[in-house]
Amino acid sequence: MRIRIEGHDLPGRPGAPQAEQLRLGGVHVGVQRKSEVVGRVPVHEERAVWELEVGTREVDGLIDVGGPWVHGRPGARFLYLSWGAVDGESFAMFRRAKLLFGDIPGPLLREAIGSGRVLVGRLGLTEADGGPRCARVRPPDLIWELE
Repeated sequence: MRIRIEGHDLPGRPGAPQAEQLRLGGVHVGVQRKSEVVGRVPVHEERAVWELEVGTREVDGLIDVGGPWVHGRPGARFLYLSWGAVDGESFAMFRRAKLLFGDIPGPLLREAIGSGRVLVGRLGLTEADGGPRCARVRPPDLIWELE
């Protein structure tokens, strides 16, 4: 199944409350693939987009997802968006956001698998205090649709 995560309103955009501090700290956000954070995007960009391929299988009438992008145990699978400071090639992670597959409506998930269409998750990447979005991100802060 193909998934695209689209992040907007990054916390380093001009005028955001913590923008200067985050930009000076070299903060980036990326998607976690196993233990590595890839597709890193600086916080001052307008948007961040990641394209992923995840495996799916049916287990006892339920859909289970897997692959290097997927974390968690069966029934509690999720994707990580990870925040960290970049210095040269090093990435020092300090915060993560969880996007749980269990928050995707079952019929939408089944249609994504059966139709071959892309499952798109859209979310703002700034918390109310102006910092990077972290912890579990749930609807309505995360919108899932098919394209």
